[in-house]
Amino acid sequence: MRACVVIPTYNEAKEIGGLISKIKDQGLEVLVVDDGSTDKTAEIARAAKAVVLTNNKNHGKGVALIKGFDYAIKNDFDAVITMDGDGQHLPEDIHYFLRLAQYSDTAIFIGNRMHQPKNMPFTRLATNRIMSYFISGLIRQKVPDSQCGFRLIKKEALSVLGLSTSNYEIETEILIKAARRGLKIESVPISTVYFGQKSQINPFIDSLRFIRYIIRELWITRS
Repeated sequence: MRACVVIPTYNEAKEIGGLISKIKDQGLEVLVVDDGSTDKTAEIARAAKAVVLTNNKNHGKGVALIKGFDYAIKNDFDAVITMDGDGQHLPEDIHYFLRLAQYSDTAIFIGNRMHQPKNMPFTRLATNRIMSYFISGLIRQKVPDSQCGFRLIKKEALSVLGLSTSNYEIETEILIKAARRGLKIESVPISTVYFGQKSQINPFIDSLRFIRYIIRELWITRS
């Protein structure tokens, strides 16, 4: 399986170089989509031999991921693996995704931190459990960690999802649109890594975006 690792970034100069090196050691191509960083993220990523696409200003994680998915489709990759650029996802876990995807008809594999969440901040843990419970019911497939950005998505899914959201709600949009098309989603246990990073998620604004998106999708489903 020919896979490309897509990393959306915004001011991740501290971690991005080491992350890219560890991924490339596994023989994988790395695409960094730098979403208007004001630090040296893009420069460091290029020096680490990643392919780098840049946005001239910060548009949001969804915009960055969609640009990365378009690149993967145009370059005929069999799948993309999405990872965050802040070090919370371990490159050592990539092989779990690839091994499962190689011989499975599952379209999307999503990381699951909920089997060992002891290091996860309480607010994030509680919010994730509530969202995951709600989304699992909505898509009628069990997804214990619906907000995890560490995923493998096969080309056949990327080609039909028609993604459009611009911020963190894209993680939910992917799951809802995949389930609507009858695609199977499977969870993969991954390590939980937290060491005091400041999340770029705004709890109030991004929660409102999530609620607005869910309401819109429910309306579409009932129409």
